[in-house]
Amino acid sequence: MDIAIVIGLAAILGLYMAWNIGANDVANSMADAVGSKAITIRQAVILAGICEFAGAVLVGAHVTDTVRKGIVDPSVISSLPGMTPGDAAALMIIGMTASLLSAAMWLNYSSWAGMPVSTTHSIVGAVAGFGIMVAGYDAVNWGKMGQIVASWFISPVAGAIMAFVLFKFISRAILGQHRPVMAARKYVPYIVFLVFFVVTIATIYKGLKHVIGGLEWMSGWTSFLIAFALSTAAGVLSRRFINNYLEGKETLKIPEQLNEVERVFTPLVIISSCSVAFAHGANDVANAVGPLAAIVNIAQTGNVAMKVGVPFWVLALGGTGIVIGLATYGYRVMATVGTKITEITPSRGVAADIAATTVVLVCTRMKLPISTTHTLVGAILGIGFARGLGGIDRTITRKIFGSWFITVPAAAFLSMFLFFLGKIYMFETVRDFIAK
Repeated sequence: MDIAIVIGLAAILGLYMAWNIGANDVANSMADAVGSKAITIRQAVILAGICEFAGAVLVGAHVTDTVRKGIVDPSVISSLPGMTPGDAAALMIIGMTASLLSAAMWLNYSSWAGMPVSTTHSIVGAVAGFGIMVAGYDAVNWGKMGQIVASWFISPVAGAIMAFVLFKFISRAILGQHRPVMAARKYVPYIVFLVFFVVTIATIYKGLKHVIGGLEWMSGWTSFLIAFALSTAAGVLSRRFINNYLEGKETLKIPEQLNEVERVFTPLVIISSCSVAFAHGANDVANAVGPLAAIVNIAQTGNVAMKVGVPFWVLALGGTGIVIGLATYGYRVMATVGTKITEITPSRGVAADIAATTVVLVCTRMKLPISTTHTLVGAILGIGFARGLGGIDRTITRKIFGSWFITVPAAAFLSMFLFFLGKIYMFETVRDFIAK
């Protein structure tokens, strides 16, 4: 078997995984903008495609864990009794291939069902499944797995609480006033400040200093001050724009005033959704390219390493697959998250996006392995709770929660089955290939 064939097959699987990430995860990032009718699905695909590809290629992980989130340590496999380096490398290639395929198949099914699940949890479950098959339960880092299980609760709860608080403020300070236009002229510039502050901090932290060399100083308090200055400027400029746009409209009937206020929020929900898409591309492309980079590295070197470099073409492949997946199949999940959980307006979408971005940013800084999908869905639920229990479709919510809980075991068992088949039919061929 030629090395080009191995890498080519792995690249096809990586592209398939990236396609499913685009179809499932990326759709979440633009769901608020689409659900609030700020933009059309066509416009969402274009904007998210640009932001996701930029995040994946420009600031995606250039050095990635061989096995996502450190769930399985390759050295455990290499140190098994009677295990030769060639055997370990062959098992890792088969295991990573089984992991990619099983995670992608589960995501494909979830996208078909319109259920937003975590791609991170899918690949983590798949990797854990093959690790158990190779080296037993000791091969899995159960401490890490426990953190991931905890994130099932941390992510949506934190997102829901913050979105609830933000939207309650918007409702009471602006939308619930007798003259919402006058209230919007007073308070919306502060919301603009908050949006730009969170977006700027997230952009800097997610990897701007990796795009432009020599920006190590852009961290800590420096990044905070930069974000504060840019956000203050945005808030001041927005006040002038909002005052000009809303001038004289305080005499309109209340429903008409509310429509005008929602139009003011429209650009903000688009900006915040694009920020979520950019951050997602930077983070979750590794779910597709991590195992692919591991396969490529092992095929080229014959060695099993915990961390490997990610070639540019692998990042580009992941980014391209994500964009194609969103464009061709993302509408199903986008419809579920954006329209079926609760009714979304631009003001509600802004609250949900700010909450999701902030929670993901804070938890990433704290090294907590949370899911962007879970956080954003939780934030949208928080918006629904702010409107009362009647504002949430509990049937859809139960289905979503059920899909979350089954993701890790479903991906794990499917990975076990595929690894079992791969070991029976491909082990000798792959080992002989590596020996060459």
